[in-house]
Amino acid sequence: MTRTKKFPSKNISIEDVARLAGVSITTVSRVINKIGTVKEKNRIKVMDAVKELKFQPSVLAQRLASGKSNVIALVIPRYEGVFYSFYALELIRGIGTLCAVSKLDLLLHLTDARTKLNLRGAGGIIFADIIGNRQQLEDALEANIPCVVINNHVDDLEVSCIAINNVRGAEEAVNYLISLGHRKIAHISGDLVTQAAAERFEGYKRALKKNNIELDENYIFKTDYSRGQARFAAESLLKAENPATAVFVASDAMALEVMTVAREMGKQIPNDLSIVGFDDNPSGLYGPVALTTVRQPLIKMAQESVKELNRLMSDKKSKAQKMSLQTELVVRESCQANKTA
Repeated sequence: MTRTKKFPSKNISIEDVARLAGVSITTVSRVINKIGTVKEKNRIKVMDAVKELKFQPSVLAQRLASGKSNVIALVIPRYEGVFYSFYALELIRGIGTLCAVSKLDLLLHLTDARTKLNLRGAGGIIFADIIGNRQQLEDALEANIPCVVINNHVDDLEVSCIAINNVRGAEEAVNYLISLGHRKIAHISGDLVTQAAAERFEGYKRALKKNNIELDENYIFKTDYSRGQARFAAESLLKAENPATAVFVASDAMALEVMTVAREMGKQIPNDLSIVGFDDNPSGLYGPVALTTVRQPLIKMAQESVKELNRLMSDKKSKAQKMSLQTELVVRESCQANKTA
């Protein structure tokens, strides 16, 4: 009785299949990729060998062999606390969900500006913002890889982008505070190197200007989006000789930190300070005071990016599209009319 040699499945390669079937590696590849130029007897030999060896062909290798790839790479600029970020987690959730529906594979790539992307086998790339890594985008476009940029409107490159109208959202938030009688309105910004933070700052300034309120540099606190810097900004704001009566904060996470600092200092929200955030992070619902905020459609932005990239991958001659998504002011409990007005 002849015993069939046992092969550990995790070490099985296409060469092992070819050897057992007595055919060339090219023949095995053609059978696996269902290319109809293989003789029936050889196809049977290969399939028998695949079954006996329990060979699992690489999905990536199959797609490379066919000249098509359903792998989408999501490139997220690396920063501290990325996996605690509501923004990043919403993008991953939205993109991942639509990839599953569209039968696309998702490759997550955390990167910094100095790292050259190694995305061999990716059919397209979604860049979650461009923060110091523009060269990576330009390299991908130069290599004719379909790309979509989200959370950043790129005007000077022929690339599809889907962004949030941050200026309008911020302007609406500050206009709301002004409608409540506030004129001493502070702003805690995010990292102004990012387009989103810069645009929210611009919206803040536009609202003040349109309402004939002079910009006071003492009411502007620039941060890197971290809760640590938000805490420092809140302490400075609340300890000021002529404190603001309201504050527009560039993210909900920072706005919640401002609330915490205010309570620690014996202040009441919104009696002593009205607060508006930006994001519509669910965490804003569960504190002592529900946070008024600007809702940005992160899931919609994420899903639209997959749809757009899928379109570009299906027809590489397609023209790039630019899309701007609107925000919505969500009024809750953290603001009230200014009693000193």
